[in-house]
Amino acid sequence: MPLEQPTTASRFEQVPMRPSPNSASRSRRPRVVIIGGGFGGLQAALHLAPLPVDVTLIDRRNFHLFQPLVYQVATGALSAPEVAYPLRRIFRRHANVGVLLAEATDVDLDARVVRLRDAAGQRPHEAVPYDTLIVSTGAQYNYFGHDRWRMPAPNLKTLEGALTVRRRILGALEEAELEPDPRRRESLLTFVVVGGGPTGVEMAGQIAEIARDVRGEFRSLDSSKAEILLVETGDRVLQEFPPSLSARAARSLAGLGVTVLTRQALVDIDAASVTLEDGDGNRRQVSARTAVWAAGVIASPFTATLAARAGAKVDRAGRVEVLDDLSLPGHPEVMALGDMIRIRHSDGSSTALPGVAPVAMQEGRHAARVVRNRLRGRPHRPFRYRDKGNLATIGRARAVADIKGIHLSGFVAWVTWLAVHVWYLIGFQNRLLVVTRWAFSFFAPGRDAGLITGEPQTASAPDAVSPIPAPSAQQDTRRHEAA
Repeated sequence: MPLEQPTTASRFEQVPMRPSPNSASRSRRPRVVIIGGGFGGLQAALHLAPLPVDVTLIDRRNFHLFQPLVYQVATGALSAPEVAYPLRRIFRRHANVGVLLAEATDVDLDARVVRLRDAAGQRPHEAVPYDTLIVSTGAQYNYFGHDRWRMPAPNLKTLEGALTVRRRILGALEEAELEPDPRRRESLLTFVVVGGGPTGVEMAGQIAEIARDVRGEFRSLDSSKAEILLVETGDRVLQEFPPSLSARAARSLAGLGVTVLTRQALVDIDAASVTLEDGDGNRRQVSARTAVWAAGVIASPFTATLAARAGAKVDRAGRVEVLDDLSLPGHPEVMALGDMIRIRHSDGSSTALPGVAPVAMQEGRHAARVVRNRLRGRPHRPFRYRDKGNLATIGRARAVADIKGIHLSGFVAWVTWLAVHVWYLIGFQNRLLVVTRWAFSFFAPGRDAGLITGEPQTASAPDAVSPIPAPSAQQDTRRHEAA
C-alpha cells in the first residue's frame, strides 16, 4: 500500500494534547508513546528526547536489559545489575520523557489511545493517548507448541530466566558433589543446550568454562567429567555466519569439551532427560538434569493485537507486516520495530531482518527521524539497514567475527567482541564494572557472581519458570552483531 506521508506538524494535532502538570506550553506539544524499553524503544526515546515532543515510554520492567550479556549472568560471569540499567535514570535529565511501569494490553487506532494495566495487574485499565505510537515489543522464545518444555528447559530472555538457569547449573554441581551413585552423578553432570545460534554457542562455551573454573573447589566431584551437549537441527552451528567461521566455532567448542550434535531434533524433554531424533528418524534418550533453551523466537503477543486492530498481515513467526518506513499500512502515525516486524518494500517483496540488537537500534533511530522530519515538514526516506557484521564468543580468547566480509577468529575476534559490547552497554559504571570483571576473569579465571539465589532447589526438582510475555521489548537473542 502506498505510504501516506504527513509532512507537516499539523498531523500531530488531530488529537487533543494530553494535559501536563508542568506547564501549559507542554500540553500543546506532540505526544509520542513508545511501548517497549529494549534496544529499539530505547534508541527511539533517546533520539526523541531533544525534540519538542512529550515522550511516554512504557515497559513491564523498570530497566533496560542488555540482552547480549544475559547468558553471562546465567553462568555467574556477571551479576544482574551489570547488564541492566534503570529506565528512569537514563532519562533523568530529560523532563519531556516519562516512564510508565505497565503492560500494554490493547490499542485503539481510531481514538489513538493505548490501554494499559499496571505491571502487577492490580489497577484497572488506563488509556494513554498518543499522536505518534512506536511499538517495540520484541519477541519471546518459541517452544514450537510444547509449552510444557518451558519448566525443564528455561530460556535466557529475561533476568529471571537467567537467574533460574544459573541456579540449575550451579545446583547440579552441588548436588553431584553429594551424590554417591555414579549413574545419577553422570546425569547431574550432563548439560544440554538446545539451539546452535549465537546464544546457544556462547552458553555452551560458558558452561564448559564453569566446569574448568570450579576444579579444585569441590572435594569429591571431578568437574572435568561434565558433559555439555549443544543440539542443533541444522547441519552446522552459527548458520548466520560463513561456513568457515562456523567450522572454527565448532572446533573451539570441541576444544572446551563441548559435544556438538548437528542434524538432531529435540522431540521431548522432562526434568530427567531429553530425547533426540536424527534425520533418519532414530531416537535416543539422554539422561540430563539441566537443559537450556536457545532455539527460535516468535513475536510478542501484543504484535497479534496490533495486527488485528490494523487489519495487517502476520507471518508464521507472528511478525506484523509494515511499510518500508516502518509504519503500519493505513496508519502512518504508528510505527513498529525489531523482532516483531516484517518489512514490505515498494516492489511488493518483504523482508524479515535478523533478530539482533543493531537492527532494532537502527530502526529506533529511524523512527525518531521520521517524527523529527514530520515536525519540520520534511519528507522521510524508507528504512535501510546497514549490516556491520556478526560477532559470537565461545569462551575466553575464543570468538568469531564476520565484519563486512573480513573473517576473524580467536583472540582478535574476542577483543573485538569485548569492545563492541562494552561500547553499547548503558551507563559508565556498568561499563567499568564489566571491563574490570572481565579483566579479572581473564587473568584469574573464576565465577565471582556464581551465587545460588532464590529458594533452595535441586536439579532433580527444577523450579518453574513462567514465560514473560512482552511488551517488554528486551530483544535476543539478538544481538550478536557489531552495532
